[in-house]
Amino acid sequence: MRLVSHPVLCNYYVTYRCNATCSFCDIWERPSPYVTLDNARQNLRDLKKLGVRVVDFTGGEPLLHRQLPELLEEAKQLGLITTITTNALLYPKYAERLQGLVDMLHFSLDSPIADEHDQSRGGRCFDKVMESIQIARKLGERPDILFTIFEHNVHQIRQMHENICLPNDLVLILNPVFEYNTVETGDRFSEDALRQMSWWGGQKNVYLNDAFVQLRRDGGNHVEDPVCRAGSTTIVISPENKIVLPCYHLGLKEFAISDKLYDLYRSDEVQKLVALEGRLPACEGCAINCYMQPSFAVEVNKYWWKALPSTIKYNWIKGTWKQLL
Repeated sequence: MRLVSHPVLCNYYVTYRCNATCSFCDIWERPSPYVTLDNARQNLRDLKKLGVRVVDFTGGEPLLHRQLPELLEEAKQLGLITTITTNALLYPKYAERLQGLVDMLHFSLDSPIADEHDQSRGGRCFDKVMESIQIARKLGERPDILFTIFEHNVHQIRQMHENICLPNDLVLILNPVFEYNTVETGDRFSEDALRQMSWWGGQKNVYLNDAFVQLRRDGGNHVEDPVCRAGSTTIVISPENKIVLPCYHLGLKEFAISDKLYDLYRSDEVQKLVALEGRLPACEGCAINCYMQPSFAVEVNKYWWKALPSTIKYNWIKGTWKQLL
């Protein structure tokens, strides 16, 4: 049973540029402009009109966009929930300008061991994350630690939780790695790793969408009976001011917005592609978290029930439930 028929999330790529070179991501390899404030103003109004509730200003590294605070202010004035994930290299520089503008602020951390994290990011990021935590806390912010989980680092969850998150009263978000295109992510998760993640998801200040675990047990999305609702739940906007369909990672077709996002999204041409969500050959086996998260939220099925406890837990801790009412 479908609960929500309109898009609820926008993945707004403010730039594809990045100041890190993560081994499990290829976005930093792409040339890219930056979104303009004028385009964003109109797009955000249209997103609100379409029913979108959450805007994820993403990249690349979103803090590379010098007008990011202005973009966030525009979204907040419209009552939209804002979220940013950053490697924290630039956060100390811009923290005061971002204060109060980000509802869900995530600092990426791949290991509780400095050298390991820095190696995965291709630069010295660990100390900046630690510095950024202290700055954010002094400003009254409560960032989350986004920990991308692989088979080889699942054993580090305890150290990340006890040494970094609990002492700073931060939420630890467990983000199971996903495969896409030709990006190498290592071995697939063993049943033991999946069980460990599920157990940790029930602990204090730890968030794991348990539907991610169930989806991996089920072999990902299946085109004959898709769980993915990427096209109808998530609007992807590129730095070139285009809608990307059916999702960023597949990116089969792009449509220039030209200040007409509302009409464009509702057009027959776009809706024909939306109707193919989860059914294209490349969708077989997909488990991309950023599209599955909203997919689990709009349709009552076993994944909806798996996701519900963790969704309630996280929104209660962060207080964002008030904005979703």
